[in-house]
Amino acid sequence: MEITFQLNGKKITRSIESDTILLDLLRELKCYSVKRGCETSNCGLCTVFVNEKPILSCSTIAARVNGAEVVTLEGLQDEAKAFGAYVADEGAEQCGFCNPGFMMNAIAMFRENPDPTDDEIREYLSGNLCRCSGYEGQLRGIKAYLAYKKGEVQNHVTQ
Repeated sequence: MEITFQLNGKKITRSIESDTILLDLLRELKCYSVKRGCETSNCGLCTVFVNEKPILSCSTIAARVNGAEVVTLEGLQDEAKAFGAYVADEGAEQCGFCNPGFMMNAIAMFRENPDPTDDEIREYLSGNLCRCSGYEGQLRGIKAYLAYKKGEVQNHVTQ
């Protein structure tokens, strides 16, 4: 079957098998930020935006994105760079394997809720598995970035 979709702003037309998983198609298209983790929809490593909503690409049949707009972390470099500096500054980056999915979900949260409480942040990111940290560094990084975006503090991170 043939599908056509926008990937990070570029039109893509591909012939795929009916059972092709979106994660596999995206990696084939060199979107290496999309990672295979648990393969049970529990870790968040494969998160991408489809029509501006975060979805898990490991549990999505690629045919479902026909006619859709798909954005991976490769398509959000400016937004991700600004936020990522705050995460790194708080020491939350350790091995970095979970970062792409974490960044995608955090960016989705920023867009949907620009002023979340700590509990809302924890709830929103609960589907992101990180084995290196206790999530406190990520929470501090998110809070510092949000404070900067609101103008409450100056940018203390060198980019």
